[in-house]
Amino acid sequence: MLAVLTSFAGGRLFGQVYGSGSPRVLALHGWRRDHSDFVATLTGEPVAAPGGRLARLADDAELPGRPLDSIALDLPGFGSAPEPDGPWGSDRYAEEVGRILSEMEAPVVVLGHSFGGRVAVKLAALEQQRVGGVLLTGTPLFPANPGRSKPPLRLRMARRLARSGIVGQERLEALRRQYGSEDYRTASERMRGVLVQALREEREGGYREALRSISCPVELVWGELDTAAPPRVAEQIASCLRGPVNLVVRSGVGHLTPFLIPGELRAGIDRLLG
Repeated sequence: MLAVLTSFAGGRLFGQVYGSGSPRVLALHGWRRDHSDFVATLTGEPVAAPGGRLARLADDAELPGRPLDSIALDLPGFGSAPEPDGPWGSDRYAEEVGRILSEMEAPVVVLGHSFGGRVAVKLAALEQQRVGGVLLTGTPLFPANPGRSKPPLRLRMARRLARSGIVGQERLEALRRQYGSEDYRTASERMRGVLVQALREEREGGYREALRSISCPVELVWGELDTAAPPRVAEQIASCLRGPVNLVVRSGVGHLTPFLIPGELRAGIDRLLG
């Protein structure tokens, strides 16, 4: 059965509400995902993961069997949410998502997986009076393999020539589609612009200032086998934070932590809620 989503911020945002009280937890999903990734974490009950298997629980972090008062959003351009009106960066996403905070009980704990973690970091920096804790998981705020993740030479040369006006945008876009990631190839034209912005921010250290401005407690829950955002990325994030930080790395776990270790995510949220 499809979830009946609730609209927020005057119909600008859409998401699933859990619990019966005023929401205190806001969950933001990853690229090509949607609000449903967090069902197990926010309801406290195991659910079927992709492939039909029940979500695997961490040995020492069983799900509690009770819902959190929370909201899981569909970020603009994903799930039920319309695409943004341009190639938004994470700052613009944070501004839009921040509209929902006035409808929640402060201080809010923000959970961000992968792309949603990029938005969570910028939101925590932007709304420091309303955000009281952040849980990041599998969030690629820094390059996974610095110095070894350069695009093919042909694409890099085309980028340089495009900046000089020698190569046209149509040719550059054709090369991006040819050499780009699956995320890029399967995205719409507008969402490709969003992805390009996110990768540029990651490559150019665009999250360092936001991380350094966050003073609330931060939980980092990572998979040891995550290749999109390896544990060393979590260590880099921890080194930038000036407030309390706790890093948990689960062995044998990859990038899709909301399905693989929802109990660990729930435990981290509970720590932030106190």
